[in-house]
Amino acid sequence: MKDNQTMTCAELLIRLLRDTYGVRALFGIPGVHTVELYRGLENSDVQHVTPRHEQGAGFMADGYARASGQPGVCLIITGPGMTNIATAMGQALADSIPMLVISSVNRRDTLGLGQGRLHEMPSQQQMISGVARFSHTLLDANTLPEVLARAFAVFNGARPGPVHIEIPIDLFNAPVDVPASWQAPTLYRAAPDPEGLVEAARLLQAAKQPLVLLGGGCASAPEAARALVEKLDAPTVTTINAKGLLGRDHPLDLGANAALPAVRELAANADVILAVGTELGETDYDVVFDGGFHLNGTLIRIDLDPEQLVRNQRTTLGLVGDAGRSLELLLGHFPAPLQRKGVELTAATLSLLNLLNDPAFADFVPLYKTLAEYLPEAILVGDSTAPVYAGNHLVSQPAPRRYFNASTGYGTLGYGLPAALGAQLAQPDLPVVALVGDGGVMFTLSEMATAVEERLPVVIVLWHNAGYEEIRRYMDANGVARLGVDIQAPNFLTLAEGFGCPGMLVESPAELAKALANREVNGPLLIEIDAAAWQRACALSD
Repeated sequence: MKDNQTMTCAELLIRLLRDTYGVRALFGIPGVHTVELYRGLENSDVQHVTPRHEQGAGFMADGYARASGQPGVCLIITGPGMTNIATAMGQALADSIPMLVISSVNRRDTLGLGQGRLHEMPSQQQMISGVARFSHTLLDANTLPEVLARAFAVFNGARPGPVHIEIPIDLFNAPVDVPASWQAPTLYRAAPDPEGLVEAARLLQAAKQPLVLLGGGCASAPEAARALVEKLDAPTVTTINAKGLLGRDHPLDLGANAALPAVRELAANADVILAVGTELGETDYDVVFDGGFHLNGTLIRIDLDPEQLVRNQRTTLGLVGDAGRSLELLLGHFPAPLQRKGVELTAATLSLLNLLNDPAFADFVPLYKTLAEYLPEAILVGDSTAPVYAGNHLVSQPAPRRYFNASTGYGTLGYGLPAALGAQLAQPDLPVVALVGDGGVMFTLSEMATAVEERLPVVIVLWHNAGYEEIRRYMDANGVARLGVDIQAPNFLTLAEGFGCPGMLVESPAELAKALANREVNGPLLIEIDAAAWQRACALSD
């Protein structure tokens, strides 16, 4: 930026995002209240992606952030744009995903007056604060650099999540003097107290049967996580958002199977448990929702958020610090590997789980085997659908940030397709697979248009079981008549053709393999799986 350069608030916003914070993609739908923001964007090399709904914009930003580790950024219009994106912000908040939502709001002199202005809400900020780390109304254009710095301080130094900044429309063209020296501060993440690390190391050294629990907060430190687990020789649960942290099929990795009986028994018998970057929430550790996951031993927890250290399980020793930095520092206390037969214990536990032969997963073992054979490096992005519930147990990935979905935590529907598009934009050199169902995909099916427009080579695997199968099972189990779950589905192949997306129907693993082997990579591909036919084919092959 040149000395004493003057530009508008809107122009400065784009300049700061691009030059100071390295933002390379924005997700948004232009509207009458955001037109001036696009004046600042026109001369920039920042890619603008136009979803077909603001919820899709939020999910794309979420997928972009999970796949890249960098914040996803959205430009959203006043009022209905913000109510539309609130669901996506809720999903990101639940999983601590960095997302910057910049919106317009009505003129400063009209706020809160209830005059019936276009897109007016009594308090847009109050409405959105419940799904944001913070929401700020810009009242002086010259404070924009400070407010953006605060947002990125949350992303880079605290527990991440969505941040909302609303700019009154009368400030977009306000002149701002830009100091030449403005740059983002260098932030170092918090490290745990040294005495606490010594005590944690002492407890782990003395443990007879330790257990490690690694959550999504560790995703940026796979080397340190793997090295520490191997030094401790401890069985390790890697949650859904931590899949791939130890590498594919690591001999100490129990996967995201904490709710299954054999892992529950192992957890209950562990004398020292190290939990890093994980909420210890029910959708990771008690997905059967019966309260049966118990930690009876000494619990050491490490988290950026001090409040998280005392939630869900009784903590013995709590350390406040960044998961990655903490793993690195704790690793220094174990110069030599400990010998505890952890690999054997892990193998024995996995043998009891016998996931590949579990009848509940029989339909999905060949699905994931085929995907791994033809797309071994793929990022798998899922909605709430049967293949994803199974994949949470079955899938092992070669690296972190390559498996995430909306089946846990906030648990929204419609996430899979747009989040996969965001992941593809963030990682263009990796294949991306969207795992969706015929029910959930209807929430955001319009984003197929975005996939075609941006020529994103996402493989959309659509599991068609003619309705909301999970809810059908819950109704049956509780003696409730099936109402509202046997829904009418459209002809997905015809719809895909209308969007300009090639599609095909497959009824067996062999047909899926052929579809993947022959796919082109110049745009999206819809592969619809007829669930009933697939199940028959799998049964015949047994």
